[in-house]
Amino acid sequence: MWYPFYASLDPTFLLLIPVILLGFYAQWKVRSTYRKYAQVRAAAGLPGAKVAAGLLEKEKLGGVALEEIAGTLTDHYDPRSRTLRLSSGVARSSSIAAYGVAAHEVGHATQHRDRYGPLAMRNAILPVASLGSQLLIPLLIGGFIFRWGFLINVGIILYAFAVVFQIVTLPVELNASRRGLAMLRETGAVAPEEVAGARQVLSAAALTYVAATLTAITWLVYLLLGARRG
Repeated sequence: MWYPFYASLDPTFLLLIPVILLGFYAQWKVRSTYRKYAQVRAAAGLPGAKVAAGLLEKEKLGGVALEEIAGTLTDHYDPRSRTLRLSSGVARSSSIAAYGVAAHEVGHATQHRDRYGPLAMRNAILPVASLGSQLLIPLLIGGFIFRWGFLINVGIILYAFAVVFQIVTLPVELNASRRGLAMLRETGAVAPEEVAGARQVLSAAALTYVAATLTAITWLVYLLLGARRG
């Protein structure tokens, strides 16, 4: 008989505690590092949007649109519309943090141009991965209430795609940061003594992806162990 193993007092739940704590630490780290370097003005004195535009031009990505959006750290590159969107706090700021974030997103644009393998794979499995994340809990609850084990199995299978998506996302994000930092250094957008600060911002952001990947994998292991006992 199936039971709500995800809510039970089970020793395997201890697997989740370290990664949950890592996730909290990663979120604190990225926000504290961003706040620190958001207050450090870059010597170039240009707003982040100008820096991003310059990097796009340098990479011959004139077909990529640049937009400002609301929110904090909502920055992203949309490969479908070939649009690089920067939050107001990045687009208008001349801080080291803003430069790091802007360069990271340009890094994603260069990945798209270069047909970077992991990025193509991530985009391909995104629809199923999103479905898995959304349906996991409803399927687990439904499987328990109606004693339908196949619902729980379907939920775990769909969630496995979300885990694969998270695993593939990690190298995509790390590579984008490496590309972005290299562009900042090569173009002189940041002075040599400012490179370390930009690297710290990007490294802190990378830690959040590491934590998210470990959390997703651990949850999947936990669910599989619970399913075996069910």
